[in-house]
Amino acid sequence: MKLFLSFFTTLLVVQCSSLPTAELPVKTSITGSPLEYKLDGKTYEGFLAMDANVTGKRPGILVIHEWWGVNDYPKQRAKQLADLGYVAFVMDVYGKGILAKDHVEAGKLSSANGDPKVLLKKIYKAIEILKSNPNVDPNQIGAIGYCFGGAGVIELALDGADLKGGVVSFHGMLGSKNLATGVKKIKTKVLVHHGADDPFIPKTAVETFVKTITDAKAPVTFVSHPGAVHGFTRPGAEKHGLPGLAYNEKADYASFESMKDFFAKNFK
Repeated sequence: MKLFLSFFTTLLVVQCSSLPTAELPVKTSITGSPLEYKLDGKTYEGFLAMDANVTGKRPGILVIHEWWGVNDYPKQRAKQLADLGYVAFVMDVYGKGILAKDHVEAGKLSSANGDPKVLLKKIYKAIEILKSNPNVDPNQIGAIGYCFGGAGVIELALDGADLKGGVVSFHGMLGSKNLATGVKKIKTKVLVHHGADDPFIPKTAVETFVKTITDAKAPVTFVSHPGAVHGFTRPGAEKHGLPGLAYNEKADYASFESMKDFFAKNFK
């Protein structure tokens, strides 16, 4: 398999606006609604988005939320994916109605789901739900994730999942304990967008990740955004008061356009 390894100062020449990509408007025909489901006796509530004016089956994209839970941010991202012509499903990792009130609680919730086996079981359940939607082509599935969710889509790839659309990680964690053994299992294309100055991801973890995917010739594109720290796609990230967490317009737009191109090519 061919490796695509890139370090760009600017991935694409993008005309940025003062509006973060997460706040860009979508068509009025885009609908979004909660979707309740159960796993191992526990109730979860995801969010399904699609374009009501589009008929027939189309690709489906799974969205894995940040460590905060299923709040408005992943829901808006799902609507944007629907605006691009996909059916998007935000899975619920924590359980119906569970949202982190602050970063301490978010850390506890995400850590409780840090075991790859635990997280993957939930991810595969969500993929089954997405595939079963009558508007989705079950052979045309992709996934994206932010931060905690970014680590989730990487775990999915390391587990050998074969998704036509591939997976995209935005400022996701890179230090998976399954990296060394899982890298040779990767079948799906992977696109990783990383903040070059992200203090939450140790430099050694970045170096190990890059070396491992390079040595294995894995189908992984790694993009490092100079000047960007953790949460660079998230409007108002710096308001949480955590050093090293901040929005970055340049990295936000570059990674968003890159994702659109990635899925457009893979779903051909």
